[in-house]
Amino acid sequence: MNNLKKDYKKAPVSPVHRGIFLALILGQIACGYALGISGTGLAQAQTVISLSDFWVGLIGAGSLVGLAGSAIMGTIADRFGRKGMLMLNMYLFSVLSLLQLTTTNPWLLLLLRILIGLMIAIDYTVGNAWLVEWMPEKVSGRFQSRLIIYWTIGFIGAYIAGITITGFGATNWQVILASSAVPGLITAIYRSLYRLPASPSWMATHVNNDEAQQLIQENLGRKWGLSKKLLASKAPAKISWKILFTKEYRRQTLVGGLFYACQAFAFFGISIFLPLLLSEMKLGNGHLSGIIYNLCVLVGVLAGSCAFKLLSRRAMLLTCFFLPTFSLAAMILGTQLAAGVQLAIFAFFATTLSAGLVLDYPYPTELFDLKVRATGVGSCITISRIGAASGTFLLPILTNLGGARLAMIVCAVVLTIGGFICLLWAPETSPPTKNQPTKFLPLQE
Repeated sequence: MNNLKKDYKKAPVSPVHRGIFLALILGQIACGYALGISGTGLAQAQTVISLSDFWVGLIGAGSLVGLAGSAIMGTIADRFGRKGMLMLNMYLFSVLSLLQLTTTNPWLLLLLRILIGLMIAIDYTVGNAWLVEWMPEKVSGRFQSRLIIYWTIGFIGAYIAGITITGFGATNWQVILASSAVPGLITAIYRSLYRLPASPSWMATHVNNDEAQQLIQENLGRKWGLSKKLLASKAPAKISWKILFTKEYRRQTLVGGLFYACQAFAFFGISIFLPLLLSEMKLGNGHLSGIIYNLCVLVGVLAGSCAFKLLSRRAMLLTCFFLPTFSLAAMILGTQLAAGVQLAIFAFFATTLSAGLVLDYPYPTELFDLKVRATGVGSCITISRIGAASGTFLLPILTNLGGARLAMIVCAVVLTIGGFICLLWAPETSPPTKNQPTKFLPLQE
């Protein structure tokens, strides 16, 4: 087949690109909803089946524990491709969500939440790699940064659904948890009808160039094809996660995982168990305060998407660690302030912390080249989920031991650690500009 084609990564954004993006948007809404719904559902369950703080924290962290399987999912995707996993995971996600209606056993609920997290891991890891390998290189980071907006919509939607789903008596909390099947099924059906295309980059390196060229031309037109680099590439040797800790990738792996883990510790710990924390903080109407907090999360993500275009990656990382840290410090030291002032500080915390979520998808992806991208991103997500699960598990326990103040102190310490990790070691991955052509870690394709 003629290999003198224009590089498909330089093609303009087309309906195919938008269809691919919509497939991931729907998945992000479903993932955000499933993670957010656990806090409200389990808060109700605690009054019905007498769950201890230990079990509330553990089951609440279950999906985040499952997300730690991202490294495994990424390795599988690097070996066997992206398309099949993204076609199947949302069907399994929906079935697992519905199975929460069938049991009140804490061990079985924990298992279901872990398995749901494993399905979410596929969208986080495989979906991001698939998006980057299809999107034009000039807009790839921008499209990735927008995904968090839709994840946030799902997360906020879960909070609203959790406080509005009523009328099911003693099983109301189970209906709340199982409601994540709705966005899951919508996503699964769309992906089946749309017929997701395979990744051309993966096909070129693992199958053959002719099939990859044909795939590109079927979707983008006959003038587009593989880059010269991909035409000359060969299937990589068997990828082991150990390669991520070699000299070539060690810095990227540790920074990508640890910044994500410290951020996730505070965000998920506070956001998932927001009703519990707000009741301890006594900021007035709990539902209203929760809605204000979640609206600020959405505002923060939208602001972060704008800042993503203007700031370098390092500048944005540092800003989105130290500003929320200062906000928590103000709340810890200002416990005697009026409730309205405390709520305003808490809203600023939510806005600045959530702005940093915009980096969660593009930054780890930019740290790794095609050879190890899914494995690398999967490992970063795995490390981050340790932080997220720890925050979610510990927050009910910390709040019970020392109130909201102790929980905020621990979150502030973790955010401070994350900020200094980024200050000392985070590489710059922003695309080079005319004024700064050489100060960036090269983006590797």
